[in-house]
Amino acid sequence: MTNIYDIAKKAGVSPATVSRVLNNKPGLKESTRQKVLQIAKELNYSPNYLARSLKKQRTDTIALIVSDITNPFFTTLARGVEDKASQNGFNVIFCNTDEDIKKEKAYLELMLQRRVDGILIASCSDGKTFSLFRKKNVPLVLVDRRVNKPNLDCVTGDNEEGAYQLTKHLIDTHNIKKIAILSGPLTLSTSRERIQGYQKALYESSIKIPENYTVIGTYKEDFGYQATMEFLKKKGPKIEGIFAGNNFIAIGVIKAARELGIRIPEDLALVTFDDFEFASSLFPFLTAAKQPAYTMGSLACEFLLQRIKGEKIKERREVVLKPEILIRRSCGCQR
Repeated sequence: MTNIYDIAKKAGVSPATVSRVLNNKPGLKESTRQKVLQIAKELNYSPNYLARSLKKQRTDTIALIVSDITNPFFTTLARGVEDKASQNGFNVIFCNTDEDIKKEKAYLELMLQRRVDGILIASCSDGKTFSLFRKKNVPLVLVDRRVNKPNLDCVTGDNEEGAYQLTKHLIDTHNIKKIAILSGPLTLSTSRERIQGYQKALYESSIKIPENYTVIGTYKEDFGYQATMEFLKKKGPKIEGIFAGNNFIAIGVIKAARELGIRIPEDLALVTFDDFEFASSLFPFLTAAKQPAYTMGSLACEFLLQRIKGEKIKERREVVLKPEILIRRSCGCQR
């Protein structure tokens, strides 16, 4: 295996000079730098990252742990993280928990073994396992979701305000009052906050909704499908609108309605949290609260890198980003 001594011998320079070139240190002639790089390329030199990380006490690697990287929201968030990390010379390891607390814990332990420099996490747990990182001085930043850990930096969206605005739009613009909400699990801060926004809008409009109009499940398409089927097949007063807790639930709602011959928005209004970026640019249909996912990921990564680099930040930081309300056809507008 080629090492810096082999490169130094062929280039006619010292190993120290080769090391300075490979680590992009200043103070060298450009001709020397180019010569060393060319010889390193010819000899297929591959740096020993393990040795370098031991010397630096850093691996220049961070982890991003989310529930489902196939969700367009998390895909965009991950891009924001990766771009910011790459700009600072860091690599990113992506992990999916599928909302499984045991899987999340296993990933956290694995990332400690891999000696990552820090972790960004959209957690599905209560954060009790985070104490492992505090003991080992590994920085951890929360993204998208809060947990009951006041000492951690956090970047989230304004879930309550987004849900409030969507529900108010159905009430004030379309005079829709029988609105059901299909939510993710109450263990997640996003679910609790979106339900609070929905309830706030109903309360301000003096609308009383039966308890069974709030259905708790998962942020999955099949939950949206099953819950909608149950609502639409019930006898008695029919719901006029559905607030879907996220984009996957909304797709389940659309599939169920289509199967039963229920038209959206003519027979059933629909609003949702999170947008489908590419699909919506071609077929703008879903009225949605679009979160600035890229900015969320980029900013959370910036907070993490500042902690990793040892910048003197005494206080915990929390940023709440406002969603953009996109009014489209599914609510009854632009028919």
